[in-house]
Amino acid sequence: MVRTLILMRHGKSAYPAGIEDHERPLAPRGKREAALAGTWLRANQPPIDAVRCSTATRTRETLTATGITAPVAFESGIYEATTDYLIELVGLTDPTVSTLLVIGHAPGLPWTAWELAAARDTEDAVRLSRKFPTSALAVLRIPGAWDRVGPGTGDLVGFHVPR
Repeated sequence: MVRTLILMRHGKSAYPAGIEDHERPLAPRGKREAALAGTWLRANQPPIDAVRCSTATRTRETLTATGITAPVAFESGIYEATTDYLIELVGLTDPTVSTLLVIGHAPGLPWTAWELAAARDTEDAVRLSRKFPTSALAVLRIPGAWDRVGPGTGDLVGFHVPR
């Protein structure tokens, strides 16, 4: 069974005075672009079965703006996650899940997308390596079970920046 992993960076955040980084909300542009990302996901990807989302305010608001209503697990470790942590987290996904959306932060998500991609010379991989802007989505096809995901095991089949 081929599975779909979608790695999404949170929408553009605001920088209100006196607010800790973890609690920064989305800026109006971030809400608009996250909504565009949700529209793109529904039109171009399989239905999302599960979401793993950072506990940061801007990631939770990004999820809300997408309109994705799949079951969500909020994971504090995604906030400053390393590639190893994110790959391990994906590997713990319920085997009945076909499509997983992970909403988090840079640099963890772009590095993870790069690490999982088997081919790094495709147009999408080159674009991803140059910049992974806010609200961007990396789509990887993962052959086999989630617990077998690892470096070079995915096919990067899409990189979309909603604008």
